[in-house]
Amino acid sequence: MTLIKTTYNRRSFIKSSALAGGGMVIGFSWLASCNPTPEQVNNMPKEWFDINGFLKIGDNGMVTIMSPNPEIGQNVKTSMPMIVAEELDTDWDNVIVEQAPLNTDIFQRQLAGGSQSIRAGWQGLRMAGATARHMLIAAAAEAWQVPASEITTAAGIITHKASNKSAGYGEMASSAATMAVPEEVTLKDIKDFVIIGTDRRNVDGPNIVTGKSLFGIDIQEEGMLIAMIVHPPAFGFSYKSMDTESVKSMAGIKDVFPIDVYPEGMEKQWSDGGSIAKMVAIVGESTWQCMMAKKALNVEWEKTSTLESTAGHDEALTKLLDTSAKEAARKDGDVAKAFKSASQIIERTFSAPFLAHNTMEPMNFYADVTAERAILNGPIQTPEFLEKSLASRLDMPVEKIDIKMTRMGGGFGRRLYGTYGVEAAVISQKMQAPIKLVYSREDDMTQGTYRPTYKVKYKAGLDKDGNLIAWHVKGAGSNDDLIFENRFPAGAVDNYLAEKFILDTNVTTGAWRAPRSNFVAGAEQAFIDEVAEAAGKDPIEFRLELFDRVIKSPVGDPENNDYDPKRYAGVLKLVKEKSGWDGNQKNGAARGVSAYYCHNSYVAQVLDLAKDTNPPKVDKVWCAVDCGIIINPMAAKNQIEGGIIDGIGHATYSQMTFEDGKPQQSNFDTYRLIRHKEAPKEIESYFVDNGIDPTGLGEPSLPPVIGALSNALYRATGQRHYNQPFITEKPLIG
Repeated sequence: MTLIKTTYNRRSFIKSSALAGGGMVIGFSWLASCNPTPEQVNNMPKEWFDINGFLKIGDNGMVTIMSPNPEIGQNVKTSMPMIVAEELDTDWDNVIVEQAPLNTDIFQRQLAGGSQSIRAGWQGLRMAGATARHMLIAAAAEAWQVPASEITTAAGIITHKASNKSAGYGEMASSAATMAVPEEVTLKDIKDFVIIGTDRRNVDGPNIVTGKSLFGIDIQEEGMLIAMIVHPPAFGFSYKSMDTESVKSMAGIKDVFPIDVYPEGMEKQWSDGGSIAKMVAIVGESTWQCMMAKKALNVEWEKTSTLESTAGHDEALTKLLDTSAKEAARKDGDVAKAFKSASQIIERTFSAPFLAHNTMEPMNFYADVTAERAILNGPIQTPEFLEKSLASRLDMPVEKIDIKMTRMGGGFGRRLYGTYGVEAAVISQKMQAPIKLVYSREDDMTQGTYRPTYKVKYKAGLDKDGNLIAWHVKGAGSNDDLIFENRFPAGAVDNYLAEKFILDTNVTTGAWRAPRSNFVAGAEQAFIDEVAEAAGKDPIEFRLELFDRVIKSPVGDPENNDYDPKRYAGVLKLVKEKSGWDGNQKNGAARGVSAYYCHNSYVAQVLDLAKDTNPPKVDKVWCAVDCGIIINPMAAKNQIEGGIIDGIGHATYSQMTFEDGKPQQSNFDTYRLIRHKEAPKEIESYFVDNGIDPTGLGEPSLPPVIGALSNALYRATGQRHYNQPFITEKPLIG
C-alpha cells in the first residue's frame, strides 16, 4: 500500500497570497491548464475529425475531449477527460476540454450526484480513449503496411520502431475516423498510467480567474427578458389572486401573471420533487426592475393545508421514536434479552434541523420556447430528467428539446431538482420570448428543497467486561427514513436491531450533500465514543475490536453488510498513525476521532481543537481516505478539504426553523454559515493507493468530521452535544 499525502494550511495560503501592496492574488497558477495557449489558438486545426462521441482529433494533433457530466465544482470537467486522455496516450498539453451537451444516445448517466460520476464513468471513459488509440494504430498500420501489434503510442505520437516510422495523431486522424470500431480493446495496466494520478489544474481555471462567461447567471442573449418568481410565503399556502395593474405600469415590466408549473396530469420526474405548482411570474427588462415589482406586488394567498412549525416537527419525530416499527429494517439475535442481561446500558437521542443548500450562484435558467422547439441552458445536475419533465409539461417530443449545461456555482444536491428549469420554460412559452429566470437568495432559501430534519435514538448494552453485546438504533426524518441498517456496526454485534420511520411533512425536502449520512454519521460516531468511554476503552481500539469481529466472525451473512471491514479498519489505523493518536489530547489540544463509510468510500479523521479559545476552534484535521484510484490528487484534496469545512460549519452554526409554515431564515443575516477564521487552520489528507477502481469522493469527507468535532468538543469542554447546530447548546452558546 502506498500513500498520497496532501496538506491544506490556511495560514500559509494567506501568507503566500498577500501582496506587499495590499492586494491579493491566487497563490498558485490556475493558468497552467490544458486550455489552448495563444500560440495554439493561432495554430488551431484547419479540420477536426470525430473519432467517437467522446473526442475528436485535429489535423495538427490537437485533441478535444468532451466532458459528459455536469460540472458542479467537483472538477469532473478535468478528471473525466484525464481518464480518456490516459487511454488515448495523448499529450495533456495538447488537449482542449469542452462540456458535452445532453446526449443520451452517446453518454450514460449525465448526472452530477451521489459522488458517482467518476465511479460510473470509469470503464466507459477508459474504453473511449482506448478505442480511439486502437483506431489510430489501425490507420497507421494500414498506411505503413506493418502489423498493428508492432506499433506503439506515447504522448500523441505513433511509432513503428522496426521501420523507424512515426507520425503525430493529427497525421492519422482523418484515416482513423474511417476505421471500423473494434469490438474489444486492451486497457492500460494501472502501473503504466502517466496522466491519471498526477496533479492537473482545473481546465476552467483561466476563464474563472479572468471572469469569462461560464455560469448560467452569465448568459446574455439578444432579445432576452428577465423573469423572477413570487411563491407562497409559507408552506401550507397556495396562490389565490392578485392586483397587477399598478405593477404592470412600472418601468421595464413586461407582464405579471400566475403560472401553474405542474398542472394535474403532468408526468413528473423524481427530480421535480420540492416543487411549488402555483406561483406568480414577473417579467421585465432587468433583474432590478423585477425585484422592485416584487416588492410592490400584492398577492393574496389561501391556506390549503396544515401550517407546520419546528416545535411540532420535533415533537412528532420524538413520538415516532417512542414507538416500535411494524417491521424491523434489520434484526440479528435477541436485542431485548441482551439488554436484560447487560451490565451497562447507554441510551442517547440526537437531532438535526432542516438545512438550506445556499449555492453561491443564485438559481437561474435560460429558456427559449417556441412552437417548434425548446432551447434551455443553465446549471443543472440532472439534465436528462429535466428533459423528460419538459417534454411532458410543454407537450413536446424530446427530440425538439435542447438542453445545454453551464458550469455550476455550487449545487450540493439543490440542482438535482430542476423545477426552476421547468419554471423558466413555462414563462418563456407564455411570453413567446427568450427569458432568463433568476432567483433571489430569499427566493431560494424560503422555497424549500431542504435537508430534512432528523432525530435518531441509540441504545447500547455492555457486559461486565466492557464488550458490546446489544445495539438498537431508531431513526426518523421528515420525508426520509434516515437509517442505513446494513452499515457498521451491523455484523459486529450479536444482538442488533435497526428501525426506521418517516415523518410526512409539507415542508419540501431533498438530497443535501451526503444524504442521510450528513447527520447519522456524526450521531453514530459520537455515540460510539460515549459507549467506548463507558467500556473503559480507547475509542480507536474499541472500533478496531468491532471491525476485527466482522473480519473474523461476522454476525449473520457478511454479504448483507454494505462495507468491507478491512478497508474500514485500514483508514482508521492510518489516521491513528499519521495523527500520532494518543487518546485524549496532544500538545494541549482536545482530540476527537471518527470513521465512516458512504458513497462506496472509507474515511477516518482525527480532529484537534484548540482549548484556549471560546468557543474552541478547530486547529487541525487529519484525514485518511480509501476511495480507490485517485485520478487527480489536487482535485481530490480539494474535495476532501471542502467536505471537512462544510461539515464543521453546518453542524456548528446552521439551521432552518419554521413558525406556522413560514421559514424564519431568509438570508445570511439570519442563516449562519462558517466564516473564514473558523475553518481549520490545517488539514492533512492521506489517500490509500490500492489500485481499486475509483469510488465516491465529493461527499464522503463531510459526514465523519461532524462526529470527530463532537467528540473533540466533549474532550475540550466536558459537554457532549446531541443537538445540531452545536452553537445553540451550552457551553458554546453565546
